Amino acid sequence: MAGFGRKTGEDNGSREALEAGEGLILQAKGVNSTPSEQDLLKSFKIKAYESLMERIDLVAANKMEPENLRREVERFIVEFSTDNNIQINSREQRIIAASLVDDMIGLGPIEPIVHDDSVTDILINGPNSVFVERQGKLEKLYNVKFHDEAHLQQIARRIASRVGRRVDESSPMVDARLSDGSRVNIIMPPLSLDGTSISIRKFSRVNITLDKMIANANISKPMAMLLKIASAIRLNVLISGGTGSGKTTLLNAMSQLIDPTERIVTIEDSAELRLQQPHVVRLESRPPNIEGEGEITIRDLVKNALRMRPDRIIVGEVRGDETIDMLQAMNTGHDGSMSTIHANRPREAMTRLENMMSMAGYEMPVRVLRSLIVGAINLIVQTERMRDGIRRITEITEITGLEGDVIMMHDLYKFEYQEDVVDEESGKSYIRGVFKASGVAPHFMQRAQFYGLDKELKDSLRGEV
Repeated sequence: MAGFGRKTGEDNGSREALEAGEGLILQAKGVNSTPSEQDLLKSFKIKAYESLMERIDLVAANKMEPENLRREVERFIVEFSTDNNIQINSREQRIIAASLVDDMIGLGPIEPIVHDDSVTDILINGPNSVFVERQGKLEKLYNVKFHDEAHLQQIARRIASRVGRRVDESSPMVDARLSDGSRVNIIMPPLSLDGTSISIRKFSRVNITLDKMIANANISKPMAMLLKIASAIRLNVLISGGTGSGKTTLLNAMSQLIDPTERIVTIEDSAELRLQQPHVVRLESRPPNIEGEGEITIRDLVKNALRMRPDRIIVGEVRGDETIDMLQAMNTGHDGSMSTIHANRPREAMTRLENMMSMAGYEMPVRVLRSLIVGAINLIVQTERMRDGIRRITEITEITGLEGDVIMMHDLYKFEYQEDVVDEESGKSYIRGVFKASGVAPHFMQRAQFYGLDKELKDSLRGEV
């Protein structure tokens, strides 16, 4: 068979893995067939796979382009069906070839889902439980399963190996970024009691802007103008929200408003930010190796970034002892810096910052910690994924100062819930509400005036944009 050569090395697949449901793979790809047809195709695929494994060099196959490999496998299937007097049509040949390639070098039964642009998250909880998120809603895929735990672990190891990582009983956790930018987390037994768990946050191919967020009802036009002004006048912004609430998406959207002449340094655990400016330095932390050595933390990168003459520093997420370095950077001339934090409310975000600094071993009076926060952060933008699946900017809050030991803040905008509405055509329920301005004049009005944006700021706060 052209392009393959004789088999060498270890077989990556298994007969059991293939029996993980040819019918399931066919269903996932939209092929309608009766149970008897599915059984025949499954039997054919298993026999074809066994014959293929006797002839193929998997090492060479892994080096081939997937499309070239698929064509080679299709040719083999035609030969195999002819030699064995088995009649299958060209469509079935393509389907079987694609699923064989998925099992050989791809992600098995979840390969079609990975390429489905409507899916934002893939959540695997053991071999028989696969969930996806579409339009903010989780749904279980009953027709997508792994054959058993061994098959699932095989796919998990393949994912890890693609990013130069190892996952097994001695190293049962992996947190990494795939080649397309998607984030993946793998945790295996004995830590995961019900089987291997894989969580994939897919990398969006769509470039989200604040204007698109307005069209999607994530934010109002006046609020978007307020955020554009905040970026233009170099306010330090902290984006707060829960998991999957759209923090990174908003950070990406706001970063597009940065002046292209500025030097930006981004620091992340898993690189997700996609800045369009010409002068961007992207830094990514590194976990320890198998021996527990070689770790480069977010804090290490923040410290290093200060020596790189940045105009702005963007930290994907503050979650540990890098917090104080980030706040000090914001306090010492790096205006316009941005970051995200996990918190459900702006006030909780302030508490989390305090707690992270305290847990990092900084024994300073509460007032000193809070004065550092107040001096560093100007604006908190709160995001939330609501029960209708829509991610909304629920609050834009300004930090105004310190009164005694209390951080003073006030809302500039807030989403106010009105009612649940059911769409007559789709039957889908969604939340109706308004993005309401508080009418409070922000403390950064004078700063906006310095940049010549005070009129636009006043209009945005009156909802007149």
